[in-house]
Amino acid sequence: MMESNYLFDQDLALTEDQANSFQTTVSNNWSINGNPNGGYLLAILANAMQQKSSKKDAIICTASYLSKTLPGPASLVLENIGRSNHFDRWDARLVQDGIEKIRAMGTFSDPFSSIDTTNHTDKRYEKSPPDLAPKEDCMQIPPMGNYTVYENMEVRLDPRCAGWFNGSLIDISEHKGWIRFQDNRLFDAPALLLAADAFPPPVFSSQGMVAWVPTIEFSVNIRNIPATPWLKCIFRTHFINNGILEENGELWDENDELIAVSRQIAQFRKK
Repeated sequence: MMESNYLFDQDLALTEDQANSFQTTVSNNWSINGNPNGGYLLAILANAMQQKSSKKDAIICTASYLSKTLPGPASLVLENIGRSNHFDRWDARLVQDGIEKIRAMGTFSDPFSSIDTTNHTDKRYEKSPPDLAPKEDCMQIPPMGNYTVYENMEVRLDPRCAGWFNGSLIDISEHKGWIRFQDNRLFDAPALLLAADAFPPPVFSSQGMVAWVPTIEFSVNIRNIPATPWLKCIFRTHFINNGILEENGELWDENDELIAVSRQIAQFRKK
C-alpha cells in the first residue's frame, strides 16, 4: 500500500518480514468500547492478502474471531489455498503473543475497473436501496469515550431507528442510515469491510443498548466500489435464540448501486 495521509490507511500499515508473513500494529482509532472494531481487523487481514494476491480486488472476505484482539503489535501469516483463472483464494491468521486471534479467508478477482459495464442484461435487483431520511434529519452518533470509531467515521442513523438513545424502542431490530469517513477518504475494499461493521448492532433499536454482542463470524461480499463518498446502509436482525443472533447488511452508494452485502453472527446477552 502506498503512503497515505489518511488515518485509516496508516492504521492498515504492514511490514513484510518474510514470505507470506507481515508485522502490523493494531490501532485504537477504530474501537468499540475499547475493543478494535471487527471490520477494521478484517480490513488489516484483507490488506495483507490483497498485497500477495495475483488478483487485485477483494470480492469475499470472511473472518472467524477466535479470541479477543487488543491494540498493539500483531503478526499476520498467510497461505494461498486456491488459484484459478477467475479467483485467487487466501487464508490469513492474526496472531498476538503467540495466540491465534482471528482466522480469515479472502477471495480475490480481477479489478472491478476491468469489467465491461455496457451489458447489464444479467443485472437484477429484487430489493431497493433503503428508504432514508435526508442526512441533515438523521442523528449523528457522537464520539463516546472508548468508541473511537465514531471519531473517525460519520454515522448518521435514520430517526425511525435511533430512539434507543433516549429509551424509545421499536418492534423491529433494524438500523439504517448514512456513513462516510470524517476525513472524506473514499471507500475501497478494505474500507467497505470497516463500514459493514461500523453501525451499532440493530438489536439496540428493539432491545436497548444490551450488554454484550461480540462477533463470532463476519463475512462481506463486495459487488462494486462506490462512486460516492457517502454510503446508504441497512442492517437487520430477525432471530435471537440460544444466545446467538444474525445481522444481515446492505451497503449502497448514492447512485443506488449495490456495493456490498454482509452477514454477521454474534453472541447475545441482554444483561
